[in-house]
Amino acid sequence: MQYGHRFAAIVVGTMTLSACTLEPKYIRPDAPVAITEQNVVSGIPAEKLGWRAFFPDPQLQQLIALALANNRDLRVAALNVETAQARYRIQRAGLFPTIAASTAEQAERQPASVLAASLPAGSAPAQGSIVSRSYTAGIGFTNFELDLFGRIRSLDHADLQQYFSFEENRRSAQIALVAEVANAYLTVLTDQTLLEITRHTQRSQGDSYELTLKMFERGTATELALRQAESTVDTARANLAQYSRALAQDRDALQLLLGAPIPDGIDFSAGLERPNVVSELEEAVSSDVLIKRPDVLAAEHLLEAANANIGAARAAFFPAIELTGSLGSASTELSGLFKHGSLAWTFAPQISVPLFAGGANKANLMAAKVARDTSVAQYEKAIQTAFREVADALAARGHLDEQLAAQQALVRASQKAYHLAQMRFRGGVDNYLSQLDAERSLYEAQQRLQVVRLQRFENLVTLYKTLGGGLHENTASEVAVAG
Repeated sequence: MQYGHRFAAIVVGTMTLSACTLEPKYIRPDAPVAITEQNVVSGIPAEKLGWRAFFPDPQLQQLIALALANNRDLRVAALNVETAQARYRIQRAGLFPTIAASTAEQAERQPASVLAASLPAGSAPAQGSIVSRSYTAGIGFTNFELDLFGRIRSLDHADLQQYFSFEENRRSAQIALVAEVANAYLTVLTDQTLLEITRHTQRSQGDSYELTLKMFERGTATELALRQAESTVDTARANLAQYSRALAQDRDALQLLLGAPIPDGIDFSAGLERPNVVSELEEAVSSDVLIKRPDVLAAEHLLEAANANIGAARAAFFPAIELTGSLGSASTELSGLFKHGSLAWTFAPQISVPLFAGGANKANLMAAKVARDTSVAQYEKAIQTAFREVADALAARGHLDEQLAAQQALVRASQKAYHLAQMRFRGGVDNYLSQLDAERSLYEAQQRLQVVRLQRFENLVTLYKTLGGGLHENTASEVAVAG
């Protein structure tokens, strides 16, 4: 028992000594842009900017939950996190000795001539040969590095930060997927609205063609007016085919994001007229939120990993100590194992002092420092990118509101102009060309209105994405409920 306590003390002592590190103290770099308050119009509070709060449409919530459960790109991102976690655990295992139990038998046969040469002078010559056996059983560790200068701890810290980086990348992929699904859903709704507008226009133009045909047969309309009416019908048919194709392709794109078929209960018929598709923001959003975006946090974790690698590179300049030891029982007979007096142990420390490596250690340290400086630049760029994306989204927001209001007014004016032109043509006051121009202007204004509405919705989705998907994550149970 006394030797057992000593052996355990050696193991605990080696782990205690492996506590220091030569890593530089990590200090977060200053943000390369000023931390200010960004003004945002009233709406939902920023602290509740989760994807459920931001996208209240039940259909859209169902599609997002389906994508989070089935999208292959997000699944790959999650598997990358698991791989990084496994690598971290492998590296961390180096901090502890690998203790294994073993049993062994060693048999040896010596011929008589060899035995005779080893006997003292005057001894009786050996006859035949002798077979000797020995048995051992015990526990021990082999080539355990005593991490006095923190080389393994620094590598462990670097792998841990890389794992955190992969986790932030997974969150970033999830936010991007939510935004992509929302944009794809809005695009399909827009296609559906444009398709309905085109169908209505085609019916209206068809009625105008029938009326013009009757007027032509009565001699009150020219053949030019008839052909013009016919061309508008053909144009509407071509547009109808175009929007039908776009709707089918955009549905396929949405289905690819979902990773599963679009549920049968999803109804796109209301188009962009659906209420509460995307929510608004409220009050002001602190720019400090942006340094907590997943992509910015991922860049910072990679910076911390690069900082830890400097510690590992520095430790290579110092001696490395490896320990090998075992504790157990040994006997020349199998039945003698574990009997009194059979205790056996070995302890073999080894010290390796670097004397000459051709400049490799110095070059590795220089490379680690350059990698750290590169990570600093990438971290600062991530912050600058985040600020620019939010600034662009906020700048576009006000202009899109103005553009939307102007386009709505244009549609109302075009509708009045069309009705007046239609009445004048049917009353014989004006020719068909005036009605045709008014109808084309109304159709183009209606189409443009839907495009601007889509752009405004997409701008809100961009704000959701650029703000890091909100200040909190929805739990897995919440996602399951939405599905």
